[in-house]
Amino acid sequence: MAWMHDGELSSYRGSDPCPSDFDAFWAERMDEADAVALEFDIARAELPHAPSCEFLDVWFSGIDGSRLHAKYIRRTSRLADGSVTSDSSNPLVLQFHGYPGSSRSWFEQCSFVGMGMSVLALDCPGQGGPSQDLGGYPGPTVSGHIIAGLSGDPAELYYVRLHQDIRIMMRIVQTCPEFAHSRLFVNGASQGGALGLATCALNRDAIDRAAILYPFLSDFRLVWDLGADDIAYEGLRYFTRWFDAEGGDIDRAFGSLAYIDTKNFAHMVSCPVLFGTGTADSVCPVATQFAVFNNLDCEKRHEFFEGFGHEEIQSFDDMIIAFFCEAM
Repeated sequence: MAWMHDGELSSYRGSDPCPSDFDAFWAERMDEADAVALEFDIARAELPHAPSCEFLDVWFSGIDGSRLHAKYIRRTSRLADGSVTSDSSNPLVLQFHGYPGSSRSWFEQCSFVGMGMSVLALDCPGQGGPSQDLGGYPGPTVSGHIIAGLSGDPAELYYVRLHQDIRIMMRIVQTCPEFAHSRLFVNGASQGGALGLATCALNRDAIDRAAILYPFLSDFRLVWDLGADDIAYEGLRYFTRWFDAEGGDIDRAFGSLAYIDTKNFAHMVSCPVLFGTGTADSVCPVATQFAVFNNLDCEKRHEFFEGFGHEEIQSFDDMIIAFFCEAM
């Protein structure tokens, strides 16, 4: 980043402060999610049998009644008599996908099974998978989920509801015997990294460690100031140019977005975090990632990948193996 020296990046914590009522805001949102009656179903997916795991579809009701889906790959063990039994004593990886994608293929998620882990991969509502988004947001919804609900109460933002949906999923994981796993890990990149860190923050006593690659949804004002709101953050450009062309409402908009800003969740994270950044990332600017990492008060490690942008980084994937396995 030509506008900021390395020394400045190492201490940079973001362009706007965290709202003073941030923790209280989210405590209230989690109470709302905890008050929702659990409605869920777990069924075998229509896939061929695999000797080392079961493929299951998990459907559950979200905060607004939307029908949400997650892939559940449960590791199995073969007994001495040749029979196969479900193995819930292994860790469970909560897998979060990028924007605006989906949980990807069952095959891709199976890599964790070979490491002795099970996987629960959520499909974010209204994106690439089958999870339903009932909508109902005030203001524009035409240009990305960042601005869905931005004209109304911050509690009605798309990502606020999504974090509440994840809390409901966490309640299922923590109370249903089907998910009696020994440990809970989080893995996610981009949007998945943002959701993963927020999950660690809002369920801090449940998550054992997290692997986070170039997290999205951070330091919105800096993204706007840099003019980097033309790819993943493009909703900011649409909103400001069509609904606040003179900038009179910009502080209110950024004040609302502060409640879903990944850097503002960071101080609530208590588990160890493996954090990765591609030094040529123009989708989620490097400085916004530093803002997240520098606000983490937990055990943490920042890995840099010279020349890599917002793309697959195989070296980071390989680091996850030791990072997760050393906690098993």
